[in-house]
Amino acid sequence: MYHIWTLENWTKNIDVEKEGHRTGLSLRFDKDVDSEVKRACKEFALFLRKEYFFPIRIVVYIKNLRKIVAMDADKVYGTIWIPDDYNDKPYARIAVGDYKDLEKQIGKDTALTSILLTIAHELTHYFQWINAISLTSKGAERQATNYSKYVVLDEYAKTREHP
Repeated sequence: MYHIWTLENWTKNIDVEKEGHRTGLSLRFDKDVDSEVKRACKEFALFLRKEYFFPIRIVVYIKNLRKIVAMDADKVYGTIWIPDDYNDKPYARIAVGDYKDLEKQIGKDTALTSILLTIAHELTHYFQWINAISLTSKGAERQATNYSKYVVLDEYAKTREHP
């Protein structure tokens, strides 16, 4: 089975050697994001940068909101904007404003894991786009959910005791 985070279909459409082309994964935090959430997200991003190549720079905005209003007006924990053109930059937004409530309800590790799963879910959509994987929206969501679990619960979890 192939791993869409390591596929290189993107090489047919993207020239990473082009002057001014930016690659990588970047995080941006709202100023009041909980320090424990920041730490966990930064460590996860370090792992992701070491394990995976992001051929077009993606910025993940960590928002101090309970939920984000998506383009279809749904309230969600994570969303991603994928451009029509590989020259434009995608970005994801992740809501973490309910972390303290989650921590009280389900514990620190599970609360942090849920945030990392949301990040990995949205990044799977990035890899679907970058590799031109065509799925129904239901199929894309199912694949994103499955890969987020694999990346966070199988791969990343083996590298540490706590998220």
